[in-house]
Amino acid sequence: MADEGPIARAISGRPPFGPIERLEHARLREEQQATLRSPRRKASISARLLFLVMDRVYGEARTLEKFRVLELVARVPYQAWENVAYVAVTHTASQPGFARRVFDRVRISRWEQDNEQWHLLMLEELVAADAAGSWLRNRVVPQVLAFGYYQLSWLTFAIKPAWSYRLNADFEDHAEHEYALFVQEHPEWETTTFNSRFTEDFGHYDSLADLFRQIGYDERLHKLQSEAAMAAPRFT
Repeated sequence: MADEGPIARAISGRPPFGPIERLEHARLREEQQATLRSPRRKASISARLLFLVMDRVYGEARTLEKFRVLELVARVPYQAWENVAYVAVTHTASQPGFARRVFDRVRISRWEQDNEQWHLLMLEELVAADAAGSWLRNRVVPQVLAFGYYQLSWLTFAIKPAWSYRLNADFEDHAEHEYALFVQEHPEWETTTFNSRFTEDFGHYDSLADLFRQIGYDERLHKLQSEAAMAAPRFT
């Protein structure tokens, strides 16, 4: 597989689960501080509109419920890219080199989607332990947001992949910074034990704070992968 960034390197010898790059406590703290010091990307109009809708529906405060919605929506671009790429593979049988490059992108998209799915599963656990809000806001609205984001990701990718990658980079950059701030706002999480039925899959962490630091670091690598893909949007 051609080198297309940190995730392409990560999947070369690893199964499709867990963090992209598993960090220990000291490094997780360093990377959180690096995120807090770094400027945010200049988000596109579409990305800013999505963030605005989430703030209006779920409030500007950072909550577990809001992050659960964020993770549900975060899977969507990878699903859209995978579907578009499979259509491309089907119609490029006479060009094996090109088809292989497309399929490599499919593998990366699927791996990233699985990583976001683990994030969502763990957020679901945490939200269930502290359930609040209406069924409409917790279940219906997130699916509507995800559906709209999927259509936009699919359409922009079909027209010009760089647009879709940019939108995703904006979204992942937002998630990276929001997780770093979320941990900063909850110093009590430094001594809160992380217990989950998914620890054998995603990893054991010293605290809930470190879990969220790891998720935030994963989001940074998703962002870097999308930024790298923008330079070669048509599998060349």
